[in-house]
Amino acid sequence: MTRTTNAVGNETRRRLIAGGLTEFHARGFHGTGVDAIARTASVPKGSFYNHFESKQTFCAEIVDAYFERHRGKLDLFFNDRSLAPLDRLRAYLDERIEYFTRVELKRGCLMGNLSLELADHEEAVRSRLKDRFDEWAGIFADCIESAQSAGQVSSAFRPSELAGFILNSWEGAILRMRVERTVKPLEIARDFILQSLLR
Repeated sequence: MTRTTNAVGNETRRRLIAGGLTEFHARGFHGTGVDAIARTASVPKGSFYNHFESKQTFCAEIVDAYFERHRGKLDLFFNDRSLAPLDRLRAYLDERIEYFTRVELKRGCLMGNLSLELADHEEAVRSRLKDRFDEWAGIFADCIESAQSAGQVSSAFRPSELAGFILNSWEGAILRMRVERTVKPLEIARDFILQSLLR
């Protein structure tokens, strides 16, 4: 295979992933067909199966792509050493509230959406979601550990336990936000996390 052929194949794959992110976030896994993904990606439908074994394996890669995109947001806040640890967490949660307000409280978190839709039925996707949620919680845990070392947070609970609870609460608040069509569940979650849980 030539370098040009490789480049074309890589670009097709990239466009399919981008198209899948858009379609799955808008319509979910079951509401999205391969033809819609190919159409959004502006590639022939047949090229999908040249790059992905199945829609399920494709979805597992979509989870990776979604998290890697969000990882840039997480790094922006949690690697900011000019802020105290809890201020990093607050800045991240505040930005997420501003983002969801800006997009009119729609779509929510793709990882949460796919968890509700697929975790009971698609093991490859469930496993990938677990790994990425664990990675996300790990970023929170590192921040909490730093906050405990700085005396900002009690050491009564392990950082991993607090981080898991915070992520679970936040994902639940996003779900309620979508149902209630108000940002209030996110604001309540943020305030409880920072003012009560992490006092």
